[in-house]
Amino acid sequence: MQPLKYLQGYPAHLTEQVQQLIDNDTLKTLLLKRYPTPHNIKTEKALYDYVVELKNAYLKKSAPINKVAYDNKINVINHALGLHTFISRVHGSKLKAKHEIRVASVFKSAPLEFLRMIVVHELAHLREKEHNKAFYALCCHMEPRYHQLEFDMRMYLTQLELLGPIYAQPKNG
Repeated sequence: MQPLKYLQGYPAHLTEQVQQLIDNDTLKTLLLKRYPTPHNIKTEKALYDYVVELKNAYLKKSAPINKVAYDNKINVINHALGLHTFISRVHGSKLKAKHEIRVASVFKSAPLEFLRMIVVHELAHLREKEHNKAFYALCCHMEPRYHQLEFDMRMYLTQLELLGPIYAQPKNG
């Protein structure tokens, strides 16, 4: 039995169930049943618009988002699925803040629910810097299925790593 690195920290009964799905070659089937299609937010402009729409729906009074991008350099293995960066710069006598959100490129062809979960997580950092009770309460306010989606997304990453993609890859040409 191989260690399921994306599911570390979850109870043994859950990781054993996922391992059974892998052993029975049914993890892909389960994921496709729950998430039959990938999202179509492929460009950075579309991603920016998606993030701003979510931000405006739940965090109107929070600081504006200056940049949103897919990032090839985010290493999913090191538990980073997205990044929220906060840069403060002095402009004359004023302090200006810039907020950027970066999403791992692996999620360009993931289900919309997983992209939403990652974006919600990064947006929650606008209000709560630490991963504390208030942070996760805010995540659940913006996405009530946050914890289930996070678990399913970790199963998806396990599928990608061990067994390959769940969606047909587009043909070039």
